[in-house]
Amino acid sequence: MKQPLILIILAIFIHCAGFSQNSGTWTAEKQQAVASIEQMQEDLIALSDSIWAFAETAFLEDKSADALAAFAEKQGFRVEKGLAGMPTAFTAEFGSGKPIIGILGEFDALPGLSQNVSTEKSPRIEGAPGHGCGHNLFGVASLAAATSIKKLIEEGKLKGTVRFYGTPAEEKFFGKLFLAREGYFNDLDVCLDWHPSDETKANVQSSKAMIDFTVEFFGQAAHASGDPWNGRSAVDGLELYTTGLNYMREHVKPTVRIHYQIQDGGAVVNVVPDYARVWVRIRDSKRQGVMDTYAWAEKIAQGGALMADVDYKINLVSGLHEVLPNRTGGAVMQSNLELLGPIQYTAEEIEFAKGIQRTTGKPEVGLDAQIRPLEETLKDPQGGSTDVGDVSWLVPEIRLSVTTAPKDTPWHSWAVVACGGMSIGHKGMMYAAKALAMTMVDLYTNPELVQEIKKEFVERKGNYEYKAILPEGPPPIEMAKQEAAARGGH
Repeated sequence: MKQPLILIILAIFIHCAGFSQNSGTWTAEKQQAVASIEQMQEDLIALSDSIWAFAETAFLEDKSADALAAFAEKQGFRVEKGLAGMPTAFTAEFGSGKPIIGILGEFDALPGLSQNVSTEKSPRIEGAPGHGCGHNLFGVASLAAATSIKKLIEEGKLKGTVRFYGTPAEEKFFGKLFLAREGYFNDLDVCLDWHPSDETKANVQSSKAMIDFTVEFFGQAAHASGDPWNGRSAVDGLELYTTGLNYMREHVKPTVRIHYQIQDGGAVVNVVPDYARVWVRIRDSKRQGVMDTYAWAEKIAQGGALMADVDYKINLVSGLHEVLPNRTGGAVMQSNLELLGPIQYTAEEIEFAKGIQRTTGKPEVGLDAQIRPLEETLKDPQGGSTDVGDVSWLVPEIRLSVTTAPKDTPWHSWAVVACGGMSIGHKGMMYAAKALAMTMVDLYTNPELVQEIKKEFVERKGNYEYKAILPEGPPPIEMAKQEAAARGGH
């Protein structure tokens, strides 16, 4: 009589939590982790909404980092702040011994994307930043997952160490690079992360490697009409350089991406400009392809300066490795997604999603709630770049994407900000926290699984020795402050 009663109680629990049991195993530890996250829901949503409203950009996320760290301290974590010269970088750790499982959290916003919760473009504060990549959800969900594991360790139901990483400046200066350079990931057994998306899946794809640099040109000022022969135009050098980059596009591989922004092109029309600056990013599927194209771009800078008879200087900002996928870890995540089942949405949420799609010119199909099957890992990834890639060359990385916005929503846009401040984003955040926590339970309770994940990591990495692509010196905190000041304090 007892066994059927237990099964009935478990079925009621799963139904009330909004799950459908598809595959995998509901262990007692997973049930407790999910229940713990559910109990924190009100506080998690409030924390996410606070960070959404703060909307702080790279290296300036003081309020956001403080809010996350305060939550962690309240939960009983050991918090260490100001890591690797970054005031907003921190770790929150609990437990002792092996395995040491890490989980990444981001919380920086993007300039100029301030938005109300609306299906029409409607800035909260004109010109201010907004969470156009959903990082207000990212950091909170990861910390929630870590907290649920912390409680299990505290009660003696799991053994080992859990460590949450508060990682700033993912959108611009790539804070994880500085943490990697200082060895903050070196003792981990496995690391996890997730990212807001328009679909839900275990992410076993790579990303594009990238190099980020500026080129400055230095000329001689002169009157543009009275004696232009005495001048040497820095802008001429810049224009010749960007023209060279654009001619180069025809002769690079289809996987290469080149984009730039002219940051300084002279001040007034009647002066031959003596200074110009352009910010450039080059991407490719593999870091070696990036470095080869970068070497060519360096020669073009020299050529532009020679033709304009000006001086030039190339300044490395940073560079990113491509993500090293881990399919063994991805399969574990996949089993937990199937166990959780899809997110359920209300009619109002579906209508809001269709309103976003209508405004942005996308098919009005609503939200993609299905659990995607585990994909084949592509040889050449699509999309952007991430500093998670650098972490993945130091420790096996298990990755997750969860729906937080309507299908085909333009990313890095006001539409993502709108969804991140309401229930569509909240549901994705809660779902991600549960999936991450359940996968972490599998790692703590199955040492053989951890070894299999590590084995794949070693095979994929080969004999490559990781080194962060960074110039010498501290993180560019002052540059971040100057750029924010130039945007009017935002």
